[in-house]
Parts: sequence; structure tokens; C-alpha cells
Amino acid sequence: MTTPEYNEWWVRRINDNTPKQSQGNNQSIEEHLGVVPSELEIIRQDFERRNAELEKKIEQTEEEKINLRLDMDVQKLETEKLRKGKNKAEENLDNLKWERKFQEVHTRNEALEKSLSENQKEKGELKDRVAELERSLR
Repeated sequence: MTTPEYNEWWVRRINDNTPKQSQGNNQSIEEHLGVVPSELEIIRQDFERRNAELEKKIEQTEEEKINLRLDMDVQKLETEKLRKGKNKAEENLDNLKWERKFQEVHTRNEALEKSLSENQKEKGELKDRVAELERSLR
């Protein structure tokens, strides 16, 4: 046997546990309960969010990779250009060394020719002097 207070309490308890539809909210109980995502739905949403983040990172990495390849190609071209310039400079240096040696030899030859010319002139003068002295001795 139950008392009227208990019955009243029991009815109130049951009614308090049931969601009542408010006047502003016209969702059914199923819709209201469907709003709360399940653990699987939460995991799926987290997976999709992480997947989207990773896709963005992959795109950024691919763009970075392309830019790095372009930078590498530019560096290769600049290196090749510098290498060619170095080879040309070394070739020019070798040519300058040969030209300097040639100039030194040419200058030495001119000095020797001048000296030879002076010696021949002096020899001619000495012959003339000897001839003059021989004539005066006769």
C-alpha cells in the first residue's frame, strides 16, 4: 500500500525525468537525442578534420618541394655559369702568362739585337781604325 504523498512524488519524479517540449523548441525527442553525436560520429569528425589538415600540409609540402626544385635548378645554372666563368678566367690567365713570356723574350731579343748592332758598329769602327793605322804605318 502506498501513501498519497508517495504517489504524488512518484508521478512528479517520472514527469521530471521526461523531456518536456518547450514552446520555443519544436524538436521531437528523437531529433533532440539525435543532436548528441555518438562516439563513432565524434571519431569520424575528428578523423575528417585531421585528414583535411594533413591534406593541407601535403599540399604545402608539395608546393615547398616544387619551390625547392626550382631553387635547386637556379643554383645549378648559377654554378654552371660560375664554372664557365672560372674556366674562361683561367684560360685568359694562361694567355696572359704566355703573352708576358713572349713579351719578355721579345724584349730580350730586341736588347740582344741592339747589342749585336752596337757590337757590329764597334767592330766596323775598329776595322776602320785598324785600316787607318795600317795605312799610317806604311
